[in-house]
Amino acid sequence: MKKHGVNPVTGKKLSIKELIPLKFNKDDQGNFRCPVTFKTFTPNSHIVTIRQTGNVYALEAVQELNLKAGHLKDLLTDEPFQRKDIITLQDPNNLEKFNMEQFHHVKLDLKTKSEIEAEKKAMQDPKFYIRRMNNETRETLERLEKEYVPPERMQEIPEETADELNAAHYSQGRVAAGFTSTAMDPVTHQKAAVLDAESVRYSRVTKNGYVRIVSNYGVINLELYCKQAPRACENFITHCKNGYYNNTRFHRVIRNFMASILCSLETLISLVYSMQGGDPTGTGKGGESIWGKPFKDEIIHSLSHDQRGVLSMANRGSDTNQSQL
Repeated sequence: MKKHGVNPVTGKKLSIKELIPLKFNKDDQGNFRCPVTFKTFTPNSHIVTIRQTGNVYALEAVQELNLKAGHLKDLLTDEPFQRKDIITLQDPNNLEKFNMEQFHHVKLDLKTKSEIEAEKKAMQDPKFYIRRMNNETRETLERLEKEYVPPERMQEIPEETADELNAAHYSQGRVAAGFTSTAMDPVTHQKAAVLDAESVRYSRVTKNGYVRIVSNYGVINLELYCKQAPRACENFITHCKNGYYNNTRFHRVIRNFMASILCSLETLISLVYSMQGGDPTGTGKGGESIWGKPFKDEIIHSLSHDQRGVLSMANRGSDTNQSQL
């Protein structure tokens, strides 16, 4: 004001003589309050002052005791005033009025605006609020700044919605969990559980599949039990369609061996020899499933690998099926 002679907020002419010294009332703890209602001022309080006296009040006190009562006199000094003499100091419903970036001196003075931006950036650093610290504290904060790695934020997985295809005949159980456990959020309406896509697809498989193997010793016709072993059949049929097994060989022929595992597919096998194939590398160590990882066993007790002409998945242990058979 001494330099420019204008109101730094509005840009209108203003002198120091026109400034109004404010008179705040405090409680025993030193908090500012309304001298009439004795309510402590907070960031959500609507605060006003009277131009003639500078006394600061809560707006509700002025409204109830001055405006509604038609008694336009200061509540402490009894000095008369007009409506236009009521000045708003804080209005939680009009935050734009108190936006510093819209102040006249900030808009015109680029240096001041840059200083405000720099201060905002500095306030993001916890050390901004520390006025004094010893050397040990300073070294600790500097080391923490270099070594600290913020934790990774877990991505929220969108909740699946049940539809006519994947809706289960049972609920998600959240209503019961909400009523019986304080650790769960309360839920008052039931939602059908969502079946995974694999269960929905395989539930529609009702017929057997048929595949023909053409070898240098002739043709072998296979019947696949797709309903009983849908994963193994899908893996085998898909590999056949995409040519994965083309020009591969049965890399292992074992005399007087009969596999003891239960099977999920059917084909030709000798009573004297067992053959193993399905590995493009021909070593018995290669091959992978269409999913790029091993899939689970499908043990069907009504299908046993105990006779000629049975085809089973070959693996190296439980739930390690890939492409070999």
